Amino acid sequence: MMPDVWAPRATTVALRAPGRGADTPMTHVGEGWWRAGVELEHGDEYGFVLDDATVARPDPRSRRQPRGVHELSAVFEPGIHEWNDGSWTGRQLAGGVVYELHIGTFTPEGTLDAAARRLGHLVELGIDFVELLPVNGFNGVHNWGYDGVLWYAVHEPYGGPAAYQRFVDACHAAGLGVIQDVVYNHLGPSGNYLPEFGPYLRDAESNTWGSSVDLDEAEVRRYIVENALMWLRDHHVDGLRLDAVHALKDDGPVHILQELAESVDALSAHLGRPLTLIAESDLNDARLISAREAGGYGLTAQWNDDYHHALHVALTGETTGYYADFASLEALAKAATRGFFHDGTWSSFRGRAHGHPIDARIPAWRLVTFSQDHDQIGNRAAGDRLAQTLDEGGLAIAAVLTVLAPFTPMLFMGEEWAASTPWQFFTSHPEPELGAATARGRKAEFARMGWDESLVPDPQDPETFRRSALRWEEKDAGTHARVLALYRELLALRRARPELTDPDFRHIAATADDGARWFRLERGSTEIVVNFSTELLRLPVSGARRILLSTDPAASAAEKTLALPPRSALVVATGTD
Repeated sequence: MMPDVWAPRATTVALRAPGRGADTPMTHVGEGWWRAGVELEHGDEYGFVLDDATVARPDPRSRRQPRGVHELSAVFEPGIHEWNDGSWTGRQLAGGVVYELHIGTFTPEGTLDAAARRLGHLVELGIDFVELLPVNGFNGVHNWGYDGVLWYAVHEPYGGPAAYQRFVDACHAAGLGVIQDVVYNHLGPSGNYLPEFGPYLRDAESNTWGSSVDLDEAEVRRYIVENALMWLRDHHVDGLRLDAVHALKDDGPVHILQELAESVDALSAHLGRPLTLIAESDLNDARLISAREAGGYGLTAQWNDDYHHALHVALTGETTGYYADFASLEALAKAATRGFFHDGTWSSFRGRAHGHPIDARIPAWRLVTFSQDHDQIGNRAAGDRLAQTLDEGGLAIAAVLTVLAPFTPMLFMGEEWAASTPWQFFTSHPEPELGAATARGRKAEFARMGWDESLVPDPQDPETFRRSALRWEEKDAGTHARVLALYRELLALRRARPELTDPDFRHIAATADDGARWFRLERGSTEIVVNFSTELLRLPVSGARRILLSTDPAASAAEKTLALPPRSALVVATGTD
């Protein structure tokens, strides 16, 4: 590799490569780019010395940081890995099931190689895609991953880029696609040296997490697009989850999301396998997933928090904060049949009308839905899962309405066995002042929302991280085993019934009764009926029903009546099916 770097803010740049003698002055080759006439080999360490500095900075496009984000980079040649996935033709998202996991807490070891050894569990469960929380370089040992500062590197304690390639290879051998969560809307607070090189950030404009990324700069846009292509091309990843795209402020003629979609579509055509882009967005705007021919950005899918909120309220009765608008079961019925609950309606949390309707011609699978995810658990004061709140009947209902929803279901690691472990917000900032500020800010945030401060664990306490690691030994006993068996049965049923993967909004109907606390979802010849109440439900129906799945053995389907015990769900086939 012959190093080059975009550093328009520097007047001189030198390459520092230990073992190569004195620093090598680099040549300015135009438009802010500098190049060194030195050939480096795989594993060689190097960095860039800007102007009269004495310390070398890591490469903004570093593929490996063997000693952390403040130290020298190391050359990593992605082509050295001998791939075994030559027969892998990819997976389309349509009809698929996604499993979200965090490498550091998925296994006791917290590494990519250890995670690869657990893939058999996901295959037996019925998963199609593994979605990894961010793995790019961040400061410290453990972190959620959203404080990354070196987007091209793989966090070294996870195993670095070589382990990442082994993990993807193992996923493909197991028949699993890989979706990588990437963060292009901000950079973390420690180890971000990009502003010393060039105008990567808009100092006068910020979002929730810090200064906004400067999308007016062509090289910054290129930095993002080429990073996306790196994961898909060099690491054989099958898709990307784009974090909080509503924080990407772009007033250019072609939005960065459209530019990403166009570039990824071109790579997909070249590679001959489907590549997926999933946006996380709170805009409730289907333009993200609409075809470019229709004026959209052409992304594959987007997360739909509204379905989560409606389901969470129905399960728990919690109506504080942004849950307030979802108090009625009608909210669940609307989200299940129209995608967005807020589609131009008043949002009390935001204090304004919010969202836009989804064209019924858009396939329902383009919305990714869930009853739990890293945000909705981890951003609770105590990081408590539904398993810490619900009885077994409630957990079974959550499973049914997650897996059999009309959308692309996503599970959060451990959900499938009602994991007893919380998933809390944890950091390991080496800087004491940054760690203390993070802890104070976390408590203040929850105090503003009315949460008990005493429930908020210290993110910097290593026990907060350790508490969040899954306990695999619990999954085969008691309630955990019964919940796991239900998830497996539901995922098998989803594959067996074509109507359960039918993406046509026009083939979906739902009704609900707030007084009696029941919900009914019709998907062609399959009906899902839920009794959220603590009383026996007898629901009149027209014609015969055949039970496909019941979360309570006492449920029954007579000629004209469905009987559901308290806190239970029933899946039935209608008519002669």
